[in-house]
Amino acid sequence: MHAFIQNLINGFSQGSVYALVALGYTMVYGVLQFINFAHSDIFMLGAFAGLYLSVWLAGVQPAGLLLGLVMVGTMIFCLLAGLTVERVAYRPLRSAPRLNVLITAIGVSLFLENLGQVIFGSDPRVFPSLISTQPLFEGEIIVNNVQLIIVCVSALLMFVLHWVVHHTKLGIAMRAVSFDIETANLMGIPADTIIAFTFIIGSSLAGCAAILYGLAYPKVEPLMGVMIGLKAFVAAVFGGIGNIVGAALGGVILGLSEAFVVYYVSSTFRDAIAFAILILILLFKPTGIMGSVRREKV
Repeated sequence: MHAFIQNLINGFSQGSVYALVALGYTMVYGVLQFINFAHSDIFMLGAFAGLYLSVWLAGVQPAGLLLGLVMVGTMIFCLLAGLTVERVAYRPLRSAPRLNVLITAIGVSLFLENLGQVIFGSDPRVFPSLISTQPLFEGEIIVNNVQLIIVCVSALLMFVLHWVVHHTKLGIAMRAVSFDIETANLMGIPADTIIAFTFIIGSSLAGCAAILYGLAYPKVEPLMGVMIGLKAFVAAVFGGIGNIVGAALGGVILGLSEAFVVYYVSSTFRDAIAFAILILILLFKPTGIMGSVRREKV
């Protein structure tokens, strides 16, 4: 029973990171109906931005202030990177066929990965220890402060995002653009601005997720976003692509699945479980657990 609870805690912590990254995928898909494959590489850039910011701000005390500054700085860097990708790569293709946009997204992802290897090198680097890991509860079940920070920060950001989307004018505009971009434009909603805000929010969440991931798994490399991005994409599809609550739930379920598979089966299947879940959800409920069929007028 203790092992079950311990894996529950570990899986919830890991799943919170997947959920934050998955929210970026699901928001862009909800508004533009395409998968931004470059989102995983924004996550990677955020990890390196956090690494360099940590070195630059190494003398800041206390540790909580240092963590906050690095997290905010990384989120700002990632939102600028995401905004640049949207403005340079995606906006010129707004009226192009979706296949063109999809190929462009894959191209941008490959470009950022190779650019990362050129700039940062291909060897893994150790992410700085922004705060010392301290157990909050010891015994047969161990809970540390890093796990608590990951879960609390992720939950707070998810709550804020949900509030923004459902209780602010920006959120109403985002939902209007998601429903019909042409009608939204005719109603006076600046669709390009709303889409840019969507990328800003999603990229900021990816930057925060990168710092939280670095706290738990202190190793960064230019290709680190590939597997994390694939798992977050699976989480978004599992929850119902385009559904914010579903993406968050899908990320947590995926993290829990990984933790239990590693403990009760084998660590060899840690990555395979994500794709097994994807195959099952596509076979039995293609819209995801909280998704719905979207009808289009032709």
